[in-house]
Amino acid sequence: MKISTKGRYALRVMIDLALHDTGEFIALRDISDRQGITVKYLEQIVTTLNKAGYLRSMRGNNGGHRLAKKPEEYRVGDILRIMEGNLSPVECLIGNEVNCPKAEECATLSFWKGLDKVVNDYVDQYTLADLVDQTKAISAYDYSI
Repeated sequence: MKISTKGRYALRVMIDLALHDTGEFIALRDISDRQGITVKYLEQIVTTLNKAGYLRSMRGNNGGHRLAKKPEEYRVGDILRIMEGNLSPVECLIGNEVNCPKAEECATLSFWKGLDKVVNDYVDQYTLADLVDQTKAISAYDYSI
């Protein structure tokens, strides 16, 4: 399993929106400037997040995007699954049932199930608020003289 740039950038967008939340909509151009991601690519990401109900968007001069909920209400795993689809390490574990005709005799199935559980439990234990707090902690040590 490899998380694509869309998944990684979606987390960055969500963190950026949480960090700069004033209740107003935030323009993609502002996010683009802060994150170093093209507006064109951000449009694809926010469209997906908006359709999933994770963002509120408004068009026009004062338009932009903002979080639909509080940062602590978003699980990192859910954001990644919206952008990446299922996070299972192998095809046979996608969905609720094992999709393999050799499942009964598969020597590696329990290994893959364990890895799937570890990955999903890990990404689901973090919220967007946790990542925002980590970002603030890193920024606190970033000063210039």
